[in-house]
Amino acid sequence: MSMSMGSDDGEPMMEMNTTPLIDVMLVLLIMFIITIPIQTHAVKIDLPQNAPPTDSVIDPVKNKVAIDPAGIITWNGSAIDLLTLRQYLQQSLRLPVEPELQFQPNAQTRYVTVDEVLAEIKRAGVTKLGFVGNEQYGNF
Repeated sequence: MSMSMGSDDGEPMMEMNTTPLIDVMLVLLIMFIITIPIQTHAVKIDLPQNAPPTDSVIDPVKNKVAIDPAGIITWNGSAIDLLTLRQYLQQSLRLPVEPELQFQPNAQTRYVTVDEVLAEIKRAGVTKLGFVGNEQYGNF
């Protein structure tokens, strides 16, 4: 710390040295930031869970998710909702070898529906995903 000596005539120094105060404030600020818990923004909701179907609708090799122009989601040809899709995806990921998931939205399907299904697929953690029927988009 440096100190100003004032004037040469022996008068006392009128300025207060604020450097130690600033150092103490910085240390306190750093300690305060470190001790603040990390904020997590999560809403915990207990949703009702459907019992998984007893028959195996999950093919261990490949499964196909399709969406028709009306927005109806199908799993290997049978109509399902988003909750059932989520359950099927979780069951397929529990298999020893992850099956390939083929995704085929119709060209006339609304983008919102396609986006919701893709979001569910991503949340499930599917790594083997293929898009099927891309030739129907050639005229757009």
